[in-house]
Amino acid sequence: MSDLDLLTQSLARNVKHWRTVRGFTLDVLAARAGVSRGMLIQIEQARTNPSLGTVVKIGDALGVSITTLLDYEQAPTVRVVPAERAVRLWHTDAGSYNRLLAGTEAPGPLEMWDWRLMPGEQSPSEPHPAGTVELVHVTAGELTLTVDGVKHLVPTGASATFEASTSHTYGNEGDVPMEMVMAVSVPPVR
Repeated sequence: MSDLDLLTQSLARNVKHWRTVRGFTLDVLAARAGVSRGMLIQIEQARTNPSLGTVVKIGDALGVSITTLLDYEQAPTVRVVPAERAVRLWHTDAGSYNRLLAGTEAPGPLEMWDWRLMPGEQSPSEPHPAGTVELVHVTAGELTLTVDGVKHLVPTGASATFEASTSHTYGNEGDVPMEMVMAVSVPPVR
């Protein structure tokens, strides 16, 4: 498959995904973006390669970046960000800094939680509404994050993001306490 075909397929998948997450009909998105309904249908069916201007309008109407709309990697539902991949955006000679640990498109309310799990303990969670995203950053120990039956190890200093619309469990299979900061983005009520 060519790069252009990959981008066309990705754009189709991502426009439909974010339109659904936002609760927009084709007509609503067309009106918000200033793009015809017919063009949106062609885009969602991967039957056209729209101009960059059209993609920008659609991204703006959905409230997501062009990068998100053109993401062709078919990223896994869980993306672990190693500590060394955190992006330092600001720092001073005295040692002050901030780091972007992990980020994702957030369609609605956002919650931040502080967690501590003792060795051998776990906390299962039922699936959240479609479109719910969680971000975790481990500050001590190692998190065993199980999403849809698949285990992901998130060590101290690492972060992970995942779609929380399937069952998931936070666990500590280590022998020291695990501590993490968690943010939950829930889609707005339609």
